[in-house]
Amino acid sequence: MNHPFTVSVPVQYRDLDPLNHVNHAVYASYLEVARTDYLEEVGGIAAEDISFVIANLEIDYRRPILKGDDPEISVRIGRLGDSSCTMEYEIRVGDDVAATAETTMVHIDADSKRPSPLPDEIREPIEAYEGLEAPA
Repeated sequence: MNHPFTVSVPVQYRDLDPLNHVNHAVYASYLEVARTDYLEEVGGIAAEDISFVIANLEIDYRRPILKGDDPEISVRIGRLGDSSCTMEYEIRVGDDVAATAETTMVHIDADSKRPSPLPDEIREPIEAYEGLEAPA
């Protein structure tokens, strides 16, 4: 799958299990780095102002990430709804796919703490970057 937005995440010593594999739970942290960078760069949202919660997370592990690997995480929007979006990820080490993942995120109103429609200032730059059509 071709993903338009990619970040590199260095493997830290603390990421490793006793076999020098990146622990499975750390993959979610790698996704968070890619997601946050995407929302900052594409959506124009400062990290401290991100008003999304994760409603669902799925990760398919394909191969271990090892000490000394240089993983890259690619992310794109799979679906952009009224108040939610689905982000699709691919974690690669060189030519190998280490994992694929998907998160469903829900936009939350800062005051009510309830789901709310995506503001145009977030939606429009994402639609433009991803080549998505605005909803009718």
